[in-house]
Amino acid sequence: MLLSIPDVLNPEQLATARKILEQAPWVDGKVTAGHQSAKAKDNQQIPEDHPAARQVGDVILASLGGHPLFIAAALPQRIFPPLFNRYSGGQSFGTHVDNAIRQVTGTPHRIRTDISATLFLAGPEEYDGGELCIEDTYGLQKVKLPAGHLVLYPATSLHRVQPVTRGTRLCSFFWIQSMVRDDGRRSLLFDLDLGIQRLNREFPDHPTAVQFTGVYHNLLRQWAEV
Repeated sequence: MLLSIPDVLNPEQLATARKILEQAPWVDGKVTAGHQSAKAKDNQQIPEDHPAARQVGDVILASLGGHPLFIAAALPQRIFPPLFNRYSGGQSFGTHVDNAIRQVTGTPHRIRTDISATLFLAGPEEYDGGELCIEDTYGLQKVKLPAGHLVLYPATSLHRVQPVTRGTRLCSFFWIQSMVRDDGRRSLLFDLDLGIQRLNREFPDHPTAVQFTGVYHNLLRQWAEV
């Protein structure tokens, strides 16, 4: 499932985040790349353990924790602390697949990367190129969202970032370990959840909603790993 989630950060949060990130140190993005992806990666990142990354990351995580569309789609069990990258001057990231397991720096914790997430911190009018190209079951999808918007997609997908030929592409990226690791099952639960919500809005107190809610939770009970 590939899903865009609007307005994860509001304009005030975006402005504050960008000011903090602009003052932080930037290093070669290969520091978080695996062996294969390091060959294709050309960008800059803020070190994972830098206070600026943690400060802005906490704001992102707090916002996601109260975002019903994100919760319904991702069914998050663990979220990797958000990282931050930027591309400019022709930088790009060639076709790669994300590591299956990520170690959280400075801790014994690891997460399984079921879902990849990119949160756009710069608007599409600020740079040329920089599309996130994702190869999924419906072909090649090109994603370039407004600032504050997030895209979720299966971490199993081959993907790349096109060269940025003008301006600077600034994003946060991270991974989610879902309670339901299979993307197809998550998609079914998400569609069912949205259908139940619509039924409740259009036909309040309809008994079918209770029946469908029971189906949703029984499927979740079968498929969830907690």
